[in-house]
Amino acid sequence: MHTPSEEKNDDSKDRFYEELEQVFDHFPKYYMKLLLGDFNTKLGTEAIFKRTVGNDSINQGTIGNGFRIANFATSKILVLKNLMFPHQNIYK
Repeated sequence: MHTPSEEKNDDSKDRFYEELEQVFDHFPKYYMKLLLGDFNTKLGTEAIFKRTVGNDSINQGTIGNGFRIANFATSKILVLKNLMFPHQNIYK
């Protein structure tokens, strides 16, 4: 399964997130579930997603697919961990 990129139509993105939700909900409820992947997103640090995304995004704001994965993560009480840690610019 692969996340449609930003330029794909909304129908394909909707189908992807519907299928993701079905697969995610199919697994038994354990203390912890890990969902790994590249979701073709840009997430910012908007206050509405602070508990899910954190404060250390490298992007100025969230766009299309970012809202989709942040909404999914929020609805499933997940945390997007790669954005919870400060990024360092190694090219300074």
